Amino acid sequence: MIVASDLMGTLTTGSPFLGLINWIKHNQSKVRANLYMAAITPSYLLAKNGLIDSQIWGQKLMVDSLAYIKDANPEKLGQASEWVVEHDLWKNRREEVVARLIKHRKDGAKVYIASSVVEPFIEPFAKRIGAQVIGTPVEIVNGRVKMVGQLMANEKKIEQVLRRLGVERVDVAYGDTVLDIPLLEHADQPVAVYPDAKLKSIAMERGWEIIGDTPKYGQ
Repeated sequence: MIVASDLMGTLTTGSPFLGLINWIKHNQSKVRANLYMAAITPSYLLAKNGLIDSQIWGQKLMVDSLAYIKDANPEKLGQASEWVVEHDLWKNRREEVVARLIKHRKDGAKVYIASSVVEPFIEPFAKRIGAQVIGTPVEIVNGRVKMVGQLMANEKKIEQVLRRLGVERVDVAYGDTVLDIPLLEHADQPVAVYPDAKLKSIAMERGWEIIGDTPKYGQ
């Protein structure tokens, strides 16, 4: 049995960006952390009010923020990643969905977290539930963390899942936005988690299971 789940919005309501800013504040420079936050405030307000695509904005923000880790090396990247998960992503986990994935694993399933988030930021979360990671890979070049290839998002996410697992479908999939539809459509049991409006509408139309509701976006 193969189970694949999105991360952001599905397993956690946290933010890799905010988690990294918090790490910078405590481990590198409080002044730089405050400057980074001030710099993104205008675009944050645009995203919050629906004037720009919040999903695309958030993905770009995560990728751009990798440059905030100064003089990066594997050890420092690992420390930052653990901090991001411990102080943000895991702290804000959706316990009922995480519990499902843990049960799947205990019942013998292979569980994967498939996300556009960079893999180092997923790995400590995945380790806590015994899952494996299919995310956006990164590399360290001259002390800077850089994304390798394209983001693992939309159709590319399911393409990588199926290619890496050598299957045509998965047994169960979890997702929270319309961007997860390609993943959910390739599952025998698709589950919409606190879905946005478009995903909720499709899930109801197709009879997919729905966990939770997000009134602001899901109605």
